[in-house]
Amino acid sequence: MAPALLAAIDLATYTKSSRGLSPQALTFVGNVFARVTPDAIDQALAHLQQSVGLYANYLGVATLTSIDDILSLLDAGAAKVFVTRQQLDKLKTLDIDQDRLALVLPGNSRQEIIDAIAGTQVDVYSHQVKDVELVEAWLKEYGTDRPDVFVSFASPDMDSVMRISRLSAIPVIPAEALTIDSKQEPGLLSVAKLVVANATSDRPDGLFTTLVTDERGTALGLVYSSEESIAESLRTGRGVYQSRKRGLWYKGESSGDVQELVSISLDCDNDCLRFVVRQKGRGFCHLATATCFGDYNGLSKLQQTLQSRKASAPTGSYTARLFSDPQLLRAKILEEATELCDANTKQEIAFEAADLLYFAMTKCVSAGVSLEDVERNLDAKSIKVKRRKGDAKPAFVASATSSNGATNSAKEVVKEAAEIPKSQDDPASLRKGRIAMQRYYTTKEAPETILSALQRPSQRSSDQIISICRPIIDAVKSRGDTALLGYTHKFEKATSLTSPVLKAPFDPSLMQLAPETIKAIDVSFENIHKFHAAQKEDKPLIVETMPGVVCSRFSRPIERVGLYVPGGTAVLPSTALMLGVPAMVAGCKKIVLASPPRRDGSVTPEIVYVAHKVGAEAIVLAGGAQAVAALAYGTESVSKVDKILGPGNQFVTAAKMIVSNDTNAGVSIDMPAGPSEVLVVADASANPVFVASDLLSQAEHGVDSQVILIAVGLNEAQLAAIEDELHKQANALPRVDIVRGAIAHSFTLAVDSIEEAMRLSNLYAPEHLILQVQDAESVVALVENAGSVFVGPWTPESVGDYSAGVNHSLPTFGYAKQYSGVNLGSYVKHITSSNLTKEGLRNVGGAVMELARVEELEAHRRAVSLRLGVA
Repeated sequence: MAPALLAAIDLATYTKSSRGLSPQALTFVGNVFARVTPDAIDQALAHLQQSVGLYANYLGVATLTSIDDILSLLDAGAAKVFVTRQQLDKLKTLDIDQDRLALVLPGNSRQEIIDAIAGTQVDVYSHQVKDVELVEAWLKEYGTDRPDVFVSFASPDMDSVMRISRLSAIPVIPAEALTIDSKQEPGLLSVAKLVVANATSDRPDGLFTTLVTDERGTALGLVYSSEESIAESLRTGRGVYQSRKRGLWYKGESSGDVQELVSISLDCDNDCLRFVVRQKGRGFCHLATATCFGDYNGLSKLQQTLQSRKASAPTGSYTARLFSDPQLLRAKILEEATELCDANTKQEIAFEAADLLYFAMTKCVSAGVSLEDVERNLDAKSIKVKRRKGDAKPAFVASATSSNGATNSAKEVVKEAAEIPKSQDDPASLRKGRIAMQRYYTTKEAPETILSALQRPSQRSSDQIISICRPIIDAVKSRGDTALLGYTHKFEKATSLTSPVLKAPFDPSLMQLAPETIKAIDVSFENIHKFHAAQKEDKPLIVETMPGVVCSRFSRPIERVGLYVPGGTAVLPSTALMLGVPAMVAGCKKIVLASPPRRDGSVTPEIVYVAHKVGAEAIVLAGGAQAVAALAYGTESVSKVDKILGPGNQFVTAAKMIVSNDTNAGVSIDMPAGPSEVLVVADASANPVFVASDLLSQAEHGVDSQVILIAVGLNEAQLAAIEDELHKQANALPRVDIVRGAIAHSFTLAVDSIEEAMRLSNLYAPEHLILQVQDAESVVALVENAGSVFVGPWTPESVGDYSAGVNHSLPTFGYAKQYSGVNLGSYVKHITSSNLTKEGLRNVGGAVMELARVEELEAHRRAVSLRLGVA
């Protein structure tokens, strides 16, 4: 819709002007014209940013030589740019919306005008017109079925401007020449008069029908206006109308339900004015409703309710909690966004979208952001001309196929991580166009730089994850199978399941596998069994600490263990083996697996086969926090366990930490967990092909994985050989996008000696440590912190993950300084005993009684003294 007029401003001085149209009044007019010179691009961009949603900006850019500058202005929100013919031709080739272009006429003669507009369908602009009659003539000849015509004047006066306006051209007038108060500034041009220049009325009294709306376009009511009431509304910045009985009507003057004026415009036929206002108080209608057509509904009603609750929410109300607890609100937004993504039917999508909008609006209102602010941003984004590709960030690629730790994709999903670009053409994750790790020379860098590099990539807020997990855990704890099954239906979409547990003995039909797969599992089973069986303590430890005082220690298996196996459609029999075999070797009486099912409710046959081999009692068909809660507290169908072991994403880890800290659960866990990692120490004897393959074997786990190479005494050519192999092998992998994400925060440390290499390795404490160095076995003696060590060129980390016999459930994120990987000891507890003779009690009793006296524990002292007959 064409504006009534453009107020021409000087970007540098208009805010300081004391004469003419004020900056506030510009927002009422709603349209501004400004010329942009090459040295004022930044100023124009800043002006566009500051005025977004306040008024439309039309920019004269004829003096600009750079098309990119014009595109930037359009992208920043310019409603229309006034361009030369040459600029117009270039912009047309870029597929710019022609409604946003206006051609600056090269001259004002009749022939110049005719030649310029011939064949063009864009708006036109005639600058600094002196001969108004000539312009009138060509406008009449041009006709009414034409693009918009903008006209500025060498010497604007009311008569010239009105004559042009009545021919439906848009006058461009300096703000200094315009006024909203003709009584105070009689020498200036009246904006009110220009607004109604083309307005028509079919009423005998000449009043203009006026529709009053809010900023969202919702009709509040119907009133009438006159030129006088419009002028008064512009002057006061309020909703002022013409009452047919009482004259000027200052809306809300008696009731307090006033209106702040936002803008005034005409409809397409010029027979109805529209006042956009911000309604205050109870509402527009005299019946104290939001509109004369009833109360608000939908989002407008929600906003009104939330704003009211923010001002005076009842103590203890849910909305009050949301306003006062940002973490709760954040958790609910994340929860509802996930549920919307998982909804399938029309009814479900509508239901979940409504929930998400409620919490999103609560966030907005809490921060003083209105629906109008949101919609202004939507409008601003809709007119951008520079478009980004719009791919999801890797962190959300992961969550698009995983909900609260339950994997639903046919592929193993990417782990949550920092924001990593995925395009192979994006230099942000490439080095000189190649997939390569950053390189540091320790002799050239400050120690603080190396220490900083050894810090792990930052992870998602633990508070945020815990706030999501806790209500799920509470629900399973209180509602048992019902809640567990409900979460499985919700997160895994396994809606056909009627029981959350698959109990042994397992039907052979659930373990149908290819012979080669069975053989691979059996080989791995035997090796893991042999290694963990060797860790058994054959007999108790017995020590006579002094004559007659015998101390002993013996082990007993933990009776009930829960083993978490990440799954869904991903197949992870190796994790089931690593957790289940040592539990069986230790003699745990009750072994319960938990693994998320596939959409049809089944578990992958490889995992069922392993569960069968290790003697598992059951498989809990659930993942994420809900599975951990079921194992920790038990349900009608799930046996409570004493210890939970197994890897998982951040939701699983958080849930394990929560239940282990709950004394009512009485459950322990194996260790905290973080993203997978490997550190390779390589010297000149290492094969670059092997080194690169070991680095990539962990980089493909997820974009938050980290791989580190410590190069001992390698020259430039040797380092380049490893980097060449890394780039070549990475690009051949199906998960190259994931690899690039991990490599972006991975690095090489070039050091001079093996001693320095091991010092840095011990400082980092890697999950996997690979030694590809000369005489690697002797270097093992220098290892102080690592989850598992792989010695020599023929020991890739992969053998530890699957079949060598060592366990692959290892401490990550630096926890190798405090924790061991899963081993037989993870499934047993040690009990000590003391056995004293009378002689033994005499030998040690004096020390016991003295220490009891010092600690003032008289009953302790007497337990000895009474036996020995000592006072």
